[in-house]
Amino acid sequence: MDFDYVDDFENVEMTYVSFLSRGYISKNRQIFEKIELTKFSKFVLSSCVYGTPIFKIGNSGKKILVLSGIHGNELSPQLANLTLLNELIKTDLNNTVYVIPFASPNSTMNNERSFNSIDLNRAAHMANSLSNQILRAICELKIDCVGDFHSTAYNSNPGFESVFSSRNPSFESVLIAEHISHDVGSEVIKYDIAGSQYKGAVEDTCNLRGIPAITCEVLSPFASIGKGSFERSLKQMKSFLAYFGF
Repeated sequence: MDFDYVDDFENVEMTYVSFLSRGYISKNRQIFEKIELTKFSKFVLSSCVYGTPIFKIGNSGKKILVLSGIHGNELSPQLANLTLLNELIKTDLNNTVYVIPFASPNSTMNNERSFNSIDLNRAAHMANSLSNQILRAICELKIDCVGDFHSTAYNSNPGFESVFSSRNPSFESVLIAEHISHDVGSEVIKYDIAGSQYKGAVEDTCNLRGIPAITCEVLSPFASIGKGSFERSLKQMKSFLAYFGF
């Protein structure tokens, strides 16, 4: 993948994972009205009009991906990831961070869970699905670890703040989850083998390829941003990065 430096932001590079997922985030008032419209935030939103942008900050150490928006109606992590990205571009990093704040801008625009009637967190193993394109980017960029950030509602699965992980074949997934749990209090959910419970989740498809990955969930009603959920998701993201010495 070829990255280009972003004008006016000298330490940020960007490219696109897909051009089929384009959308106007501003049409979703539930999230747009919560966004601090910095110069860089405006650039990110305008980039989403053309597809799924991925941003790169730093050029050394481990390569870490912070991903959100796999489910377009899970808004808190997307807001948190955009906030994190605004902080990262002002920071000298000892590792390389890739950020996908809006995995499916079209789904976020419509405040919908799926993209083209496909649940992207059950489709990462399906050739040419949007989440599979993200997986291919992860492999091509030789990402060392992936954090996929979601939200969950009461009476849904899991229905409480948590971190999913699996012992095999990438045990570091569990170590990262336990670090986040100790740091911010999210409950750890461990599976013996990746993909044994959910086929096609980004986390599982990464772990099965030897790329340690976790899925973080915060509690918030779908299609809206529950009180404190944005802040909790941001804490999870920062704890995830702290595991690698950020």
